[in-house]
Amino acid sequence: MTLLQVENIQTYIDQFHILQGVNLAVEAGRVTVILGRNGAGKTTTLRSIMGLTPPRAGRVVFDGRDIQGMQAHTIARLGIGYVPEDQGIFKDLTVEENMKLAIRKADTATQERQEFALELFPDLKIAWKRKGGNLSGGQKQMLSIARAFVNDNKLLLIDEPSKGLAPIVVEKVMAAILELKKRTTIVLVEQNFIMASGVGDDVYILDDGHTVYQGTMADIRGDEELKKKYLGIAI
Repeated sequence: MTLLQVENIQTYIDQFHILQGVNLAVEAGRVTVILGRNGAGKTTTLRSIMGLTPPRAGRVVFDGRDIQGMQAHTIARLGIGYVPEDQGIFKDLTVEENMKLAIRKADTATQERQEFALELFPDLKIAWKRKGGNLSGGQKQMLSIARAFVNDNKLLLIDEPSKGLAPIVVEKVMAAILELKKRTTIVLVEQNFIMASGVGDDVYILDDGHTVYQGTMADIRGDEELKKKYLGIAI
């Protein structure tokens, strides 16, 4: 089932035409990875879906509903969680307070999701009373993902989760995403091809604000010419 459909969106930032025809079809229960060089429009695509940088044209359909033009908080309530590139946590609040602030509905199901997130990221249990600003880079990323997952979201948009992290922490995040995939659908923007290929099912490549490739991760792993052309990965 197609959970998210993005059709030819056109997004501007000030006078700059950033997205000039991005198309995505995200299937439920899978990890869809958006790849591309720096400046290709990957982050803007997530922000456009989330309503933070609204497209001027095109359509965004989530779970059968046209969400184009809705405000970001309304889109979030429909069941889309967003993990921004800068993590978006509150540095002056503790891990516990960050989690409480993220919760939309305090019920048993939410409590169970929080407990599951803390099992995925045991570092957060240890740092439960520590302020967000005092966490390591890896712990901040874990907290950001946990905050997005704690609500009953059908879709998670995760932007560059491996950025700036040590390899051992990247492995932990990869393992967590694979576990989260069993419970929700994920759209992942990632520069680290090793991580992306380890968790992704479907792939879209953006170049200069356009969708230039769509396929499976299995297909792209063996296509050295494609990786060299659009991702700068040497053969």
